[in-house]
Amino acid sequence: MTTRSGQGNAPADPGLEAIMSERRQLMNIAYRLLGSLAEAEDAVQETYTRWYTMSPQQRDAVESPGAWLTTVTSRICLNLLGSARARRETYVGEWLPEPLPDRTEWATGRPGGTTADPADRVTLDESVNLAFLVVLESMTPAERVAFILHDVFCHSFAEVAEIVGRTPAACRQLASSARRRIRASRPSATPAAERAGTIRDFKQAWEAQDIDALIGLLDPHATAIADGGGLAATFLHPIEGSERIAYAWMEIARRRPGDMALLERTVNGQPGLVAVQAGATVTVFAFDVAGDRITRIWVVRNPEKLRRWTTARVSHRWRNAAPDARS
Repeated sequence: MTTRSGQGNAPADPGLEAIMSERRQLMNIAYRLLGSLAEAEDAVQETYTRWYTMSPQQRDAVESPGAWLTTVTSRICLNLLGSARARRETYVGEWLPEPLPDRTEWATGRPGGTTADPADRVTLDESVNLAFLVVLESMTPAERVAFILHDVFCHSFAEVAEIVGRTPAACRQLASSARRRIRASRPSATPAAERAGTIRDFKQAWEAQDIDALIGLLDPHATAIADGGGLAATFLHPIEGSERIAYAWMEIARRRPGDMALLERTVNGQPGLVAVQAGATVTVFAFDVAGDRITRIWVVRNPEKLRRWTTARVSHRWRNAAPDARS
């Protein structure tokens, strides 16, 4: 493999460009496996570190660098998933996946940062909405890896088996078990435009402190879950039932600071809401909607999970109530 020339006007190393072009795919895999963009970045960085610690002869001997990078990233994620379970046992309150903004609202997540490298962005599709990611959290690490790699990224079970360390038949069973979990969660098929309308009505009822309207917009068996990570005040246990959630949201409305704005935003490719104070996003609300009722609300307040959210614009609205959900 050649190296980049030290001359400023020399052409880029085609080998290096080919390797780095895999970064976005690796980020997409790692985020879906881990539910955390920060951890996904670390996993991908570790993958590239391992690639470049090999000798040039070892790298040249790799038949498919892309496949090698995918295998290593997936194995790193598999190991991280195992340790993450232990870490989350000591997490303060509920743990939720890190929410992602719309592609036009992407920030680096680093102090002073504005726009991230496109290779760091995650493609927002149905396999990355919060409802889907929350179901993935209920799976074993091996189930999650087998399902994501096979069903989402179309890798063969033979390839998955090499990563997971099981037989192709066992990996097929893992993916089948994961599919059953997805089906049991009854993911919403409500079109984005209808979701947006329901969430907008919820926002208006919330701001008007109209408790009857809030109750009417919530499924009787709705659930609300919040993640503050011990770093931001929020309710520690899930709230169940439309009336209990409505009363909780009325209390939030009464305590809301006067300089806080509630804005419509795209959250993981779906209509959602964000709360902005002093130019910073302090809360992200994601929803699942069935028909014209909200069935689940996820509230992310942990500031470590909100670094990707840029300063909000008060006039922003969903594009035609059905945003482009792909990066």
